[in-house]
Amino acid sequence: MENKTINVVIISVAVVLGAFVIANGWVRSKQQNQTITVTGSAQQDFISDLIVWNGYYSRNNYSLQDANAQLKADAETIKKYLIKNGVKEMEIKFSAVNIQKTYKTTTNSDYSRTEAFDGYNLSQTVTVESKNVDKLESLSREVTQLIDQGIELTSETPSYLYTKLADLKHELISNATKDANARAFKVATKAGSGLGKLRKADLGIFQITGQNSTEDYTYGGAYNTSSKNKTITVTVKLQFGTD
Repeated sequence: MENKTINVVIISVAVVLGAFVIANGWVRSKQQNQTITVTGSAQQDFISDLIVWNGYYSRNNYSLQDANAQLKADAETIKKYLIKNGVKEMEIKFSAVNIQKTYKTTTNSDYSRTEAFDGYNLSQTVTVESKNVDKLESLSREVTQLIDQGIELTSETPSYLYTKLADLKHELISNATKDANARAFKVATKAGSGLGKLRKADLGIFQITGQNSTEDYTYGGAYNTSSKNKTITVTVKLQFGTD
């Protein structure tokens, strides 16, 4: 009888212990399936260190040779003007000459139209790429002075770029990740649990806009080139398990 009692006790203890192990395992499994997802962000202002400016000019003439000679003379005048005003010769590039025939349309008495050859239009673009941003920015506004020398030059708005953008992006990713980690730790602490292993990480799109502007972010990432002073922003989304 005593043996039966002992056996019953042993079986009962085993059942209790088994139930405890199963329950504890279920709790642990449930905890392990819980996740914390946070988004960190980083933002930094920077100033462009490269400027690209384009100027467009053209000549019209019935003679192709004369038009080409005039355009060559214009190019030489523009080049001398830029160098005189502090631009390095190696920073100046001229595009290939674009040649188009032009036609004049005449309306006849019977309302039919006749097109007659009206000469050649030769055009060319001069491009300056420089790290002297302030100098070229000012010159792009003053270069229209060449009009006084008979050159019909159209000055385009400069493009402002940054040559160390890759390094800046790496720094922002690091800062955004630190921000996300800090947020996740706070969430876990407030929830009374520990922060587990990182399960997933997603990098957002870089958005580059003009400083203090009202530019909208875009799905593919904004990339402002019209402002010298810019702001870059990025987000990082992290998912952690819990302990």
